[in-house]
Amino acid sequence: MEREERMESDYERAAGLIRRAKSAVAFTGAGISVESGIPTFRGENGLWSRYDPQVLDIGFFTAHPEESWRTIKEIFYDYMGANARPNRAHYFIAELEKKGIVKGVVTQNIDNLHQEAGSRNVIEFHGAAQRLVCMGCGQAYDFLDIDLAKLPPLCPSCGGVLKPDFVFFGEPIPSEAYEHSIALMEEADLCLLVGTTGEIMPASQIPYLATKATVIEINIEPSNYTNHLTDIFLQERATVAAERLELALHRNN
Repeated sequence: MEREERMESDYERAAGLIRRAKSAVAFTGAGISVESGIPTFRGENGLWSRYDPQVLDIGFFTAHPEESWRTIKEIFYDYMGANARPNRAHYFIAELEKKGIVKGVVTQNIDNLHQEAGSRNVIEFHGAAQRLVCMGCGQAYDFLDIDLAKLPPLCPSCGGVLKPDFVFFGEPIPSEAYEHSIALMEEADLCLLVGTTGEIMPASQIPYLATKATVIEINIEPSNYTNHLTDIFLQERATVAAERLELALHRNN
């Protein structure tokens, strides 16, 4: 009973901070999309326990595009692309943006679920699987407009190999995404950390730039942020925490 009361108090405090925020930023990781059916890459049941991560190494991809694409297609387009849908946590963040509370989302995910839920200002720190880009001429395409039956897919304009427009091992973070993420965090008065462990560099350093912000963290287990950056830790699945925060916000309207 005492633990439940303490948790309820944490949700009330968090709801109050969200309600008063003028420039909140959401920073999300793989944990927010797990309940949409997208597995994480790392961990006991992560994708790298079943697939060789070298398929996402840019050097390997360049040398063996067909081999890489066979696995990439299976993971990102046959499975994730066909089945993943936004969950309550994605919709909760999108609703906060509509209300003018959340000014932007910095996501490490490449699944486009924030946009599908209605978020408009989404910074894709690691890029997006929905886009394919030509390694020859640089032309970009929506993956739905490209036939993935024949691998590797080739650019309709120049015949070059198409690559998913997300960051591979050995590639830098896109400078525009990096700069926009920094600008958002530096202006934030509230930072919502959702489903991120804080282990992946350089993305893990971005929340530390929110020096003027109160930090609310939602995670099923403590992260690298919990004891060093977080002000309120809501230890719960993202969808459950979103539901409880919605209720707390409605109670105090």
